[in-house]
Amino acid sequence: MDPVIVVGAGPVGLALSLALAAHGVPSVVLDETNGKPEPRPARTVVLRPDTAALVERLGCGTVHDEGVRWTGWRSMLRRQDLRQLPLHDDEGEGPVAPLHIPQHSLARGLREAAGEHRLVRLVTESRLDSLEQDSGGVGVHTRGPSATWWRGSHLVGCDGARSTVRKLLGIRFPGRTAVERHAVAALRTELPWPGEALLHRQPPWSSGGAEITARPLPDGVWRLDWLLAPRGELVTPEALVARIRDTLTAWCGEVPPYELLDTGVHTLHHRLARRWRVDRAFLAGDAAHLLGAVGTQGLDEGLRDVDNLAWKLAQAWHHGASETLLDSYQAERRTAVAARLRAADQSLPILRSGGGLRMYLPGASRGHDAMLTDAHLGQGALGAPPVYAHSPLTPAPVGPPALTGAGPGSPVADVRVTAPDGTSALLRDRLGQGRLLVVLVAPGTGVWDRRHWVGAGVMPRLATTVSDLPVRAELLVTESYPGASAHTVLLVRPDGHLVAAFAGVRPAELHAAADIARGGAPSPEGSDRTADTGT
Repeated sequence: MDPVIVVGAGPVGLALSLALAAHGVPSVVLDETNGKPEPRPARTVVLRPDTAALVERLGCGTVHDEGVRWTGWRSMLRRQDLRQLPLHDDEGEGPVAPLHIPQHSLARGLREAAGEHRLVRLVTESRLDSLEQDSGGVGVHTRGPSATWWRGSHLVGCDGARSTVRKLLGIRFPGRTAVERHAVAALRTELPWPGEALLHRQPPWSSGGAEITARPLPDGVWRLDWLLAPRGELVTPEALVARIRDTLTAWCGEVPPYELLDTGVHTLHHRLARRWRVDRAFLAGDAAHLLGAVGTQGLDEGLRDVDNLAWKLAQAWHHGASETLLDSYQAERRTAVAARLRAADQSLPILRSGGGLRMYLPGASRGHDAMLTDAHLGQGALGAPPVYAHSPLTPAPVGPPALTGAGPGSPVADVRVTAPDGTSALLRDRLGQGRLLVVLVAPGTGVWDRRHWVGAGVMPRLATTVSDLPVRAELLVTESYPGASAHTVLLVRPDGHLVAAFAGVRPAELHAAADIARGGAPSPEGSDRTADTGT
């Protein structure tokens, strides 16, 4: 079968090509650039634990060497300390530290991984100028040093805010322009909070503006952002240097030695494409949505698009897929991003109103601080990973829930799991490999020899049930799972979202849930394609 065509070689396009490759699907990545982006230290990204784990799983080596996890989060209002919150890695208690990395470093790590994978073909200096679809695939034409036609099974536009794919598909991109503006500087210096990120609201000096953030990077580098008025306020180089010196003086008592590495003015827009799928063509990342105000992270959502779409395209490529499965990408991801945009838009008048009497109401300052902390740390409505509870791939509940707490559609907990062959890993390390996961909660399996539990109790019956499912699945066991009792069975999607939980081995219900998770039987067209390719 023809490869999937990925248009755009930014972090989202490269991540998608690698995620498809992990599912055994080849891709062609059309990159209009020369493949050598200019390093910009002031352009950085913050990845939450789920998206950081995704790029690490895809083989991006730079996340370790050129990214940093904050040791704490600190917030101030004028001269008052409001919050000091320790952050931890995946093993501790409390909020998990985000990963902060320059965008060019992330893109380079993904490009290096893609360049080494036999199922990914990177084509530079190839600019898309036409797109055609038929019942069997997608054809596109590119111009460049060697203009040519390309044929693919599907196409995904990951080509950014000015997406050519979106324009060729005739998809509208409504929203709000210049929601927030920030003056940004990357500099190497020492601040009083090594390793901690800082949010300083209403700093008590004239050039501080309404809000400043300081976020550490490796090698003593910090990214500083000053919130500007949405429109106007031209930021000259002299004015930005004055801001830097005033801010460092206020925080450190004097201007410490510093090396200015990069500057810029970032304007943030909120937009959402009307459609994310037209037949065999899809949109992902900034081509589908723009967000970023009040600490939300657009690349986070783009990588979640990747994780959601890759396994569905893999199902279509290998086995054929129903319209329900392919439509579920828009149903899940567009709904989730729309909710994020709605939460950000609703919070903006509260957080950016300039104060007024509401600032003097009891608890107002701490309430605003909590909202911004959630957004920056990936929690709550402004930051937490999405829940697909109302997805067409989520079965309707039957009887009392087998799991307390997070239910179907939620991201699963990253517990340690063991396969019947005795290999052990974290659950997230088994994701993204083209199969569902069936996890049995079986206390004692961590201490018993596998020869005793692999053929005992409910395991033989469950193993038979898993082998009879309508889609490929891997059977795993875990000592415990939050909110689950012994012998609870979890069905997990390849992107780490819970399909269903059962109190014990229930073959008919597990089979039905797996069928719903794949969107039902493939369409006749999909079955014909599979037969033609022999997969």
